[in-house]
Amino acid sequence: MTEHIKMPDIAPIVRYVANGMQSEYSFNFPIFASEDLAVYINGARQNSGYAITGAGETAGGNVSFDAAPADASIITLSRELPIERLSDFLEGGDFSAASINTELDYMIAGLQQVSRENDLMLKYGDHEAPSETTLPSRDQRKNKALGFDGSGNPIAVGLAGSMATPDFTAYGTGAVTRSSSEKLSDMISIKDFGAVGDGLTDDTNAILSALAAHDAVYIPAGEYLITGTIRVNAGQSVTGAGSASALKCQGNGFNAIEVVGDYAALSNFKIEGGDVGIKLYGLIRPVVQTAVTDITILAPNTGVMLDGYNDTNKPCYWNTFTRVLVEQPAVNGFHLTKSGAGDTPNANKFYSCRAYSHGASIGNAGFYIESGRYNNAFIDCEANIDGSGQGCFIIGAGAGETLLINPYAESFNEVPNVKLEAGSIGTSIHNLLSVSNGAAIWDLSGGAYTALNAGFPHKNFMQASKCVDMTSTLHRFDTEYLDTSGSVSLDTSHSVHLVSSFGGVLTANLPNASAAVGALMIVKKTDSSANIVTVGETDGNGPDGRSYYLGVENDYVAMISNGAEWFVIASNRSPGNTRYFDGSGTYDIDMATDVYLLSSFGGAMTARLPPANAPEAVGRTVTIKKTDVSANTITVSEQGGSGPDGYAQPLSAQYNAITVVSNGSQWYIVSKF
Repeated sequence: MTEHIKMPDIAPIVRYVANGMQSEYSFNFPIFASEDLAVYINGARQNSGYAITGAGETAGGNVSFDAAPADASIITLSRELPIERLSDFLEGGDFSAASINTELDYMIAGLQQVSRENDLMLKYGDHEAPSETTLPSRDQRKNKALGFDGSGNPIAVGLAGSMATPDFTAYGTGAVTRSSSEKLSDMISIKDFGAVGDGLTDDTNAILSALAAHDAVYIPAGEYLITGTIRVNAGQSVTGAGSASALKCQGNGFNAIEVVGDYAALSNFKIEGGDVGIKLYGLIRPVVQTAVTDITILAPNTGVMLDGYNDTNKPCYWNTFTRVLVEQPAVNGFHLTKSGAGDTPNANKFYSCRAYSHGASIGNAGFYIESGRYNNAFIDCEANIDGSGQGCFIIGAGAGETLLINPYAESFNEVPNVKLEAGSIGTSIHNLLSVSNGAAIWDLSGGAYTALNAGFPHKNFMQASKCVDMTSTLHRFDTEYLDTSGSVSLDTSHSVHLVSSFGGVLTANLPNASAAVGALMIVKKTDSSANIVTVGETDGNGPDGRSYYLGVENDYVAMISNGAEWFVIASNRSPGNTRYFDGSGTYDIDMATDVYLLSSFGGAMTARLPPANAPEAVGRTVTIKKTDVSANTITVSEQGGSGPDGYAQPLSAQYNAITVVSNGSQWYIVSKF
């Protein structure tokens, strides 16, 4: 049995001074999972560039950096747990020792974490009665220092005589005077934390330190080399001075920026390189209402990625991207996906965003909506990609209700402009400009999309539409041709079915009327064989409550469903709706034609009608006529019954004929001569 973690009385933090050569550092306290260990270099939390081993071990483990930290850097390894309870014990359920041990271990770890944090605080000695600990009000302490009065209580102390703080007054009526230090604190620059911006100095920690201390950070003009991921948390914003402010990744082995919380904002700077330029995913909180504006991403593997990740309670919804350019992506310009058990990225908006290969090869697509539902909208977006790509816009199998409005697609080498993969549903494409020489819309979804002024040769493709008053100049029907035998199931993807039963008798089953409300369907027999085409209904009674029989070339039937049953609205008996037979013995009248011309020249014959209550007989009239000069009689009888007017009727001379009709219970003679 695997033992649980023991929680020794050890502070869950350890510090080292790097020597520029060592890349592995140990920690001697236990962690439950690698995510519980926070790794800092000079006070800046690292998000990538290292691996952790030893999770779940009482003795701790090791942190191995991809590259040795710089000489004299301070390495801090700290266990940092969210103070929360994730487990529960069921009333009357099993009481597992492993579960309670884990729960108690987690509680002790949390207490150790709080204890360590308390050690960092100012506090009164054990042998001194605490005095007033409430700070002076905000207005009282503005631009002042913290001091103590004669009783040792905290007070606000003026800075006059101790520190020069020149005032600042903005131009304009109503402006108030502020200190310069207060004014300068309005916008925190990454250079305030030591960033250089020369494209050679590693500025990663300076940027991480700025974001650790402040929620709003400014990137001045410069080229800032980063060697690890910059993580942006909930409510934080990063703003630059346009393309002159550049974050330059040292390689493409890590994500440049990760947004892991809600209400973040990125604007007005450039990113060069990286595995993913900007990745949004719910690592800590839901990633919602993020605004990404006026960003250029150059030569990443993937420019922008939205990942539903692995927790449905931390989704990637309602984020907005405006004027984002991804240039020379190696795999995808923009990618919506779901890497774990979370929800798909939903209801995100992209305005005037562009994926541009600029001559570089691309592995997949300008825009790849692999997974995503409920109105992910791409408005005035452009995918101009190299001919090595798989599609300008690709709507994947996990995507639904995707909206493309005024998309521009350009490529060569027969790259499809828009590719709809099998499984995608509800895609809506409006005003597509197709400049690639591939398919305007390559549909593998089975028609599960709508197109308006898009596609070729059909610019408009609509589904489930209701029109109250329509004038149609030219009306075309989807037509299906079937040449087979046995049984086939028709569906509503086609209105007209041209059927050949040349290879054998065929039953064509309509869909159940409940699944085809308002649908009009036509079935027509196209071959000259004597093989019957029977029109039936899946799990139903068939048109007009029975099967319908097409026995002669060009016989057809048109039917409409009201949701409860199929009704025949038109049919024909084409010229030559007559069958001729020359033989002897028993010949079954199959009711496929109206007139049977029979020759008994080779011997006596029995022409056997179907039972009067047979579905193919009820209400039908049929004529049987003897055509030969022989004395061999043709006897008209009934299968399982007594025959017309209650008797078997003989046709003994040439040209003798009988016409009979069934009322569903008996065959009656209409005429005989």
